[in-house]
Amino acid sequence: MDHQSPNIRRRRLGQVLRSLREDAGMTLDAAAKAAGVPRATLGRIETADARRLRHSDLDSLADLYEVGRQEREAMHRLAQQAKERGWWSKYKDVFGNRALPDWEIEASMIRTFEGLTIPGLFQTPAYAAAVFRAGRALPESEVERRVEARMYRREIFNRIDPPHMMAVIDEGALRRLIGGREVMREQLTHLKHLALRHHIDIQVLPYEAGAHLALGGPFSILEFPDPKDLPIVYVGTAADDLFLEQSDEIERYTVAFSNVQGVALSTALSAEFIDDVLKSLESE
Repeated sequence: MDHQSPNIRRRRLGQVLRSLREDAGMTLDAAAKAAGVPRATLGRIETADARRLRHSDLDSLADLYEVGRQEREAMHRLAQQAKERGWWSKYKDVFGNRALPDWEIEASMIRTFEGLTIPGLFQTPAYAAAVFRAGRALPESEVERRVEARMYRREIFNRIDPPHMMAVIDEGALRRLIGGREVMREQLTHLKHLALRHHIDIQVLPYEAGAHLALGGPFSILEFPDPKDLPIVYVGTAADDLFLEQSDEIERYTVAFSNVQGVALSTALSAEFIDDVLKSLESE
């Protein structure tokens, strides 16, 4: 499996170029004009929205900012890596233009809150299929393709250095019968086994915890090993996937996660809670 994220490389290159421009005391308009690069192109490069990065544009910008040979080569390496395609590119119909796996592949920590279902990275194939079949809105061929893509995402846990994942799961997600009792038994058993891994912390948010800061819905905060790569917040909606990168947005979701984590059961009590729900399924 690929272990590099083109999105992160694109974002890192954008940060480098923006810093160089700001250090030169130039506006976006002035830099674009002086380098002979269209303003819209330079803007997209700096915001990591440019999918195609021309060598000539990079060289022109490097000349303008008087970049040394070593830094220039590093910029070109980032540009080259930004064009590489990960396994998720084969599932563009599933993930869209900005694929969540593109960020997960390099994450060192993932903090996630889920209120309705078991988090995607923890789902079994049968449970995931039942989720995608909900409402019978998708043809079976598409359900199978989405399940396949979701199972590929789980491979990040098989890395030599898997991400530390901290998940807070609402009690409702554990009790909601998705796919029937047998599917839920298998899913909860899988969840119990995941909780035994040293890099996975699972906490249950019981109903009795009452109101909390994550009532707006599920989200994930992804952090990366290089401090230059700032965290990103992923929010999945029925209409689209949102990736939030502004510092105030990250702070808001960080506070929300700290709140739900603080009112959730400990990992030890959560394991007992999952076991109790599993036993209640087996006894019915």
